[in-house]
Amino acid sequence: MKISEFISEFEKLIPAKQAEDFDNVGLLCGNPEREITGVLVCHDALENVVDEAINNKQNLIFTFHPIIFSGLKSLTGKNYVEKAVIKAIENKIAIYAVHTAFDNDYFGVNFGICGKLGLKNQKILMPKTSNLKKLEVYIPNENVEEVKEALFDAGAGNIGFYDECSFSVSGKGTFRPLDGSDPFKGETGIRENSDEQVISVIFENFKQNGIVSAMKASHPYEEVAYQIISLDNENQYAGLGRFGDLENEMDEQEFLKMVKEKFDLKVIRHSNLNSKKIKRVGVLGGSGASGIKAAIANRCDAYLTGDVKYHDFFQSEGKMLICDIGHFESEQFVAQQLVDILSQKFTNFAVSKSIEKTNPVNYFL
Repeated sequence: MKISEFISEFEKLIPAKQAEDFDNVGLLCGNPEREITGVLVCHDALENVVDEAINNKQNLIFTFHPIIFSGLKSLTGKNYVEKAVIKAIENKIAIYAVHTAFDNDYFGVNFGICGKLGLKNQKILMPKTSNLKKLEVYIPNENVEEVKEALFDAGAGNIGFYDECSFSVSGKGTFRPLDGSDPFKGETGIRENSDEQVISVIFENFKQNGIVSAMKASHPYEEVAYQIISLDNENQYAGLGRFGDLENEMDEQEFLKMVKEKFDLKVIRHSNLNSKKIKRVGVLGGSGASGIKAAIANRCDAYLTGDVKYHDFFQSEGKMLICDIGHFESEQFVAQQLVDILSQKFTNFAVSKSIEKTNPVNYFL
């Protein structure tokens, strides 16, 4: 299998286009037409990970964090980023990053954290907004099923755990072919009446080009009548963070002890204790201070994330226990999640998890 084919199949599961706009996901370096010899999954594609891939004869590094993020204007080996990228290129190793595409995925980073905590009744903490659109297209009755199948195959009509969702209304359409037209039916200069249906389907905005192309290719009319409408609906199945309920409520110190054990932590930075019971818990892997207000709005009793600054802790205001468990520590299960996904999806070559340490943070106790 070529690297490009691998990426195409993987992105049917976790589309790169669902990543945040600021992010740098996808194939960062390497020849996409090269045949894959093996896949090495890691958290950060540092030089020691590239060495591991070389020793294992694996030519695709599948990383969570993008090693190339911003500001890279040259490749001379002057820092850890350039050293890793140069070594990968010189040894014909490709690097693919998934990052916030996996953060935003329903079964992604925060799904894994909630699983470790055993949370029930899980929901997205900050659902994506303004990424849903609706297509309405007018189709002659005899061609409705053909066009619907094409739309569904292109990814239209997916809503949560349902696909092939649509709505139709029957009606009468009219048109009059003019000189220069090549009508599917009817005669030039004569108004034609047609029994038609208007089909409505919802889709995520990054799918628009493929869906419109599929619609036009399958539609019998020379000029297709359709409209695309942007929706303000929240996408309840994509977005950053997650929250859910513990099986049994705990006091604050009992909760902190449980988190420390589950995540094998040496320390937890947290806001003031308020003698409150902990039942609903919000999580956001990585740098998640931006989710504090959303966690409070969703009535979370505790919120787990990383990289919380001094002033961020004041936002708790006695309403919620804010816990900074560390950036890497909150994402520590991601590499294994990705190994499991890739191993299930691709069974014809080896996928392994890197054994190299990439977390730069250490503790003196």
